[in-house]
Amino acid sequence: MSTVTITAAEVNKLRQETGAGIMDCKKALIETSGDFESAIDYLRKKGAKIAANRSDREANEGVVISLTSEDGKFGCAVNLSSETDFVAKNEDFINLAKSIADVALKNRIKTLDELLNADLGGVPIKDKLLDTVAKIGEKIEVKKYAVLEGEGVVSYIHMGYRMGVLVQLNKSLNDAISVAGKDVAMQIAAMNPVAVDASGVSDEMKSREKDIAREKAIAAGKPENILDKIAEGAVNTMLKENTLLPQPFVKDGSKTVDQYLRSADKDLTVVAFKRITLS
Repeated sequence: MSTVTITAAEVNKLRQETGAGIMDCKKALIETSGDFESAIDYLRKKGAKIAANRSDREANEGVVISLTSEDGKFGCAVNLSSETDFVAKNEDFINLAKSIADVALKNRIKTLDELLNADLGGVPIKDKLLDTVAKIGEKIEVKKYAVLEGEGVVSYIHMGYRMGVLVQLNKSLNDAISVAGKDVAMQIAAMNPVAVDASGVSDEMKSREKDIAREKAIAAGKPENILDKIAEGAVNTMLKENTLLPQPFVKDGSKTVDQYLRSADKDLTVVAFKRITLS
């Protein structure tokens, strides 16, 4: 038995993140010497109920603004964070976030550091933020910044500025492709895929899923000769459910996202996407 000390706060954090019972969480942390991610895997292997989208529970306040250029070739998403919901819902705060995003879009800024040093109203954005902090007495910062650039880029803002999505397509935008891109952006907002397709999923993630499936199968008493098949099936299911193109299209479950895109244009597909949430 590990001699590591597990605090009540750590147990509660794991409980909040996973939805598993208190005693299960405590045992998981003890068995994994307090390693948080290993404890989550331990719970999954034991068949404990794990809450979806654990990271969403730690979201801070603020807004996310996502915009695309008029030519549809460049998109950016800015997360301006605040300490309280009261500030995040203030019109001046939202307008500041929009102004920062406008600067990013106009200048096609590629990095967060470049954005913080860009001019807004005659001063660098980083100084503008300091002035705002002094006025409201609350810490604010540009916490995340994402960019996509390509043949066609679509943006979407979800949940009252609480999430922004950028989608890069392989074709220039027209009316039909823009609609399809927006629909796919909404899919990404709702389903939170980990990658465009299986090629974007790391070997580490696939291996982790196999290990979890094997241990669950062993615990369930499955015979040794079918464990590999069960593990492969679990990985295939994970890829189908958690990568974008094979997912059932939320607006028409009879089609995958890939099939929906090809119904708009036979060669249309997603090259990349960015999904920014408050955190």
